[in-house]
Amino acid sequence: MRRRKKKHDDEHMDESWLIPYADLLTLLLALFIVLYASSSVDAQKFEELSEVFNEIFTGGTGMMDHPSPVAPQQSSDQVEKQAASSGHDVEKEKELSKEELDKQAFLKDQEELKEIQQKINEYIKTNNLELQFVTKLTDEGLLLTIRDNVLFDSGSATVQGSDLGVADELSGLLEMNPPRNIIISGHTDNVPIRNAEFDSNWELSVMRAVNFMKIILHNPKLDPQWFSAKGFGEFEPIADNGTAEGRGQNRRVEVLILPRVTE
Repeated sequence: MRRRKKKHDDEHMDESWLIPYADLLTLLLALFIVLYASSSVDAQKFEELSEVFNEIFTGGTGMMDHPSPVAPQQSSDQVEKQAASSGHDVEKEKELSKEELDKQAFLKDQEELKEIQQKINEYIKTNNLELQFVTKLTDEGLLLTIRDNVLFDSGSATVQGSDLGVADELSGLLEMNPPRNIIISGHTDNVPIRNAEFDSNWELSVMRAVNFMKIILHNPKLDPQWFSAKGFGEFEPIADNGTAEGRGQNRRVEVLILPRVTE
């Protein structure tokens, strides 16, 4: 009996090594879990975790003592500032783009007005009307000035029959596509007028503008909604009323072709 017991004891294996082996596996598992979790934590937690492992394994120094590979998170204020800055840049680009488009549109419109001016100037030169017709490109638009003696008798607002053809030909020069707003205005000198038809220069200037506009609008290709008439009397002189020559310049009808785009 004693021999059998001894034989049984000899055959029993020593399993004491399983305890440290299990502990080692447990530690490795914990390490991998921690490393996996650290990949999704923020920079501050990763740094704290690094310090803890350094203290455990190497007394504060070692392979984990390095700058965090995770980019530092920005504060909400920083994010808002960057967003505001980015938005400001976008708005600025839009403003610059709009300004550039407006400038291009303005320059194109001015070129069109110059072409209209050139066409009217050719008509003036062909008909030897340089002393009666003058064109000028102004900030308000293309201005055509017609001396009143070309169209009207003294003190009258009725266009002379001999000048009806001039008015008709001028209407053809005002055909534009798309159309433009056109203002026709009458002006006089400062010599008082009082006759059976008009009590003042202001009334005379208004009716001259209206009557001239009516003749222009005989052209069926012109739309009346784009036309308007004004009378300024003697209140917008362009020359000295103290001389006969100056008064002659002040007695005039003006046709203002407005720009589509203003600067």
